[in-house]
Amino acid sequence: MRGYSVIKKRSDFLAANRGKRYATPGFVLLVKDRQDEQPDIRLGITITKKVGNAVVRNRMRRRFRALAQEMLAEKGKQGADHILIGRDGGIERDFGALRADMAKALEKLCQ
Repeated sequence: MRGYSVIKKRSDFLAANRGKRYATPGFVLLVKDRQDEQPDIRLGITITKKVGNAVVRNRMRRRFRALAQEMLAEKGKQGADHILIGRDGGIERDFGALRADMAKALEKLCQ
């Protein structure tokens, strides 16, 4: 069971772009407080075609979902949207390094 819901609407992605951001070699994390009364954590993942073909992008998306499932429930911000934007170095990056980057990013942005 995952501890978040999924963002699918473009307007929600654009709204989150006005929030706080933290860049790592593998991804950029955006966190935007929705300021509504809903306490749920929402996650959106976006990866451009510049990163690679569909196989590469889907592999990266699976890795991001695994990270989110592992960390968002306890370290994410309640009532906020979290957007992961894939970067070129994210697919070659070791999963342990991605996990450390994600922990650092969430600690920084979700205080």
